[in-house]
Amino acid sequence: MESQAQNKKAMAGLTLAALGVVYGDIGTSPLYTLKECFGPHLGIAPTHDNVLGILSLVLWALILVVSVKYLVFVLRADNKGEGGILTLMALARRHVPPRVALPLMLLGLLGGGFFYGEVVITPAISVLSAVEGLVVMTPAFKPYVLPAAIVVLTALFLIQHHGTARVGRLFGPVMMVWFAALAVLGVHGIIQNPQVLYALNPYWGMRFIAEHAGLGFLALGSVVLAITGAEALYADMGHFGRRPIRLAWFFYVLPALALNYFGQGALLLANPAAVSNPFFMLAPDWALLPLVALATLSTVIASQAVISGVFSLTRQAVQLGLLPRMSILHTSDMEIGQIYIPLINWTLLVAVIVVVAGFQSSSALAGAYGIAVTGTMVITSLLTAMVALRNWRWPAMFVLPVLAAFLIIDLPFFAANALKLFHGGWLPLVIGVLLFVVMSTWRRGRELLLERLTEQAIPLDSFVEGLEAYPPTRVEGTAVFLTSTAKGLPHALLHNLKHNRVLHERVVLMTMHTVDDPYVPEEERVKVTRMSESFWRVEAYYGYKETPDVHDVITDCALQGLVFELMETSFFLSRETLISTERPGMARWREKLFVWMSKIALRATDFFQIPTNRVVELGAQIEL
Repeated sequence: MESQAQNKKAMAGLTLAALGVVYGDIGTSPLYTLKECFGPHLGIAPTHDNVLGILSLVLWALILVVSVKYLVFVLRADNKGEGGILTLMALARRHVPPRVALPLMLLGLLGGGFFYGEVVITPAISVLSAVEGLVVMTPAFKPYVLPAAIVVLTALFLIQHHGTARVGRLFGPVMMVWFAALAVLGVHGIIQNPQVLYALNPYWGMRFIAEHAGLGFLALGSVVLAITGAEALYADMGHFGRRPIRLAWFFYVLPALALNYFGQGALLLANPAAVSNPFFMLAPDWALLPLVALATLSTVIASQAVISGVFSLTRQAVQLGLLPRMSILHTSDMEIGQIYIPLINWTLLVAVIVVVAGFQSSSALAGAYGIAVTGTMVITSLLTAMVALRNWRWPAMFVLPVLAAFLIIDLPFFAANALKLFHGGWLPLVIGVLLFVVMSTWRRGRELLLERLTEQAIPLDSFVEGLEAYPPTRVEGTAVFLTSTAKGLPHALLHNLKHNRVLHERVVLMTMHTVDDPYVPEEERVKVTRMSESFWRVEAYYGYKETPDVHDVITDCALQGLVFELMETSFFLSRETLISTERPGMARWREKLFVWMSKIALRATDFFQIPTNRVVELGAQIEL
C-alpha cells in the first residue's frame, strides 16, 4: 500500500511538472488564436455561423492532432524512453536499406531545422501577445508594449546560464493556476451564452469549410495556432514519460483550453466588437491587470520550455555529428537534461529581438508562425509511419490508412500556412532551410574528411607488429592518441614518430563513438582491447543525450586492468587544417562552409574534457 501511495505521489509530481514544461506553448495559444482567426487579414466576420465553425475547427484540431495523432500514436515511437524529431529519424533509419535511409535522414534534418525556426518565433509571439493585454486596459500603454516585451525577453535569456532547476519548480504550479484561470474565464463566458456549445458538433466546422471555400482554407492557417507546441509532447517524453503527459492533457489541459476557446466564442456571439482581443476582453475589468501579469509569466515559462528544448536538440545534433562541437555547460548536478549552450543562447536572443523589433505585434508575427510547425508535423507523420512499418512490424494495410488520415489533416494545415510565405512565413522557412544546409553540410563534410583520412591511412596491425619487432627509442609514460576512427594509424602517432623519433612505453588508441540510442549502460560504456605488448585500443560509447568525458573513460579503463597515472600520461590530438579543392565529393561552396565551421568548432580538448596541461596537438593538412 505504501509503495502504491509513493507511486501515485510520484506520478502526480511528474504530471504537475509536465504542465509547466510540455504544455507551456500550447497553453498560451488562446492569447492569440481566435483573434487571428477573425483578424482583418482574413476578413471573416464574427457572425453566429462563422464563430461556431471556427470553434469547431479549433476543438477538433486539438482532438485529432494532439489527442489522437501525438498522444496515441507518435508517443509510442520512443528510443529507450526518449523522443523528438532527431530520435524519430534515428528510429526510422534503423531497419531500412541505405537508399531509403538517406531520404529519411534528410527529412529528419529538415524537421530539426524547422524546430529552430519555431523557437525564434515562439518567445516573440507569446510574450508580445501577453504584454498587449495592457492596451485592453488603456490605449495609453500602446507605446510601451514593444519595449516591455524586449525587456522581458532579454531578462529571460540573461538568466539562462543559471539553469532552470530552481525556476523549474515554479513552472508546474504557475501553469496549473494559468489553466485554471483559462477554465474559469471560459465557463464565465459560456454561462452568458450557452448556445456556443453547438460548436462541439464537427458539422459546424465542415459546414464552415464548405460554405467559405477558399476563405475557409485560408482560415486553417490561423486555426493551426491552437496546436502549436504539439511537437513538444514528443520531444519532452524523455523527461516525464508517456503517462504523465497523457494524464495532464486529458484531465486538465484539454478541458481548460476547450472551455476558454468556447468562452471567447460566446463573447464574440454576444459582442462581435470584442474580436480585437477576445481573450482579455473575456475577463472583468478588475481582473485585467492580474491576468496580464499571469499571462506574461506563463508566456515566459512557455518560452523557457522551448529554449530548453533547443538546447537539448542542439546537444543531440552535436553528438550525432550534425553540428560542430560547441561548449555545453551542465547547470544541475542532479538532472542530466539541465544544460546551457552559450552560443545558441546569445544567437537566439539577437534573433528574437530582431524579430520583435521587425514585426512589432503578435498579429504580424502570427503570419510567420505556423509554417515551421506544420512542416514538422508532416515530417513526423511520415517518419512515424516508417517506424510502425519497420520497427513495430505493423501491417501495411493498417499503417497506410492511418498515415493517409494524418496527412489529410497535416497537408491542408501546411498548405494554408504556405500561403503566408510573403506575409512573414518566409522567416521560419529561411531559418529551417539554413539549419538544414548547415547540418547536412557538416555531416557530409565529416564523412568526406573520414574518407580522405582513410585514403592516407597506414594499416594498423602490420604497423604495430613492425614497431614491436623494431622499436624506436622508448620513453617513460603513456601516450593516448585520440582518433575519430578505429581503422588505420592515427595521424598524430605517425607525426610524433616522424618528428620526435620516440615512442612512449605504453600507447593507447582511444576512439569516442556516438550511438543512435539516448544512453549507453555503464557496463557497455568502455571496451578495452590489448593489441600487443605495449599497444592498447580503447573504444568508448556514448548516447546522443550524453556528454563524453575522458576522465570517466579512464576510470572505466582502470576497472578493466588498464590503469592510468594522469601525471605520466600525455594526450596526442591531430589538428587538421582543411583545404577546399576541386576534388569530387561536395560542392565547393559547401566545402568552404565546412572549413569555416571546423575553424569555429570547440577544440576536442575542451569538448572531451581532457586536462589541457597534458595535451599535445600535432597539425595535419587535409585536402577535401
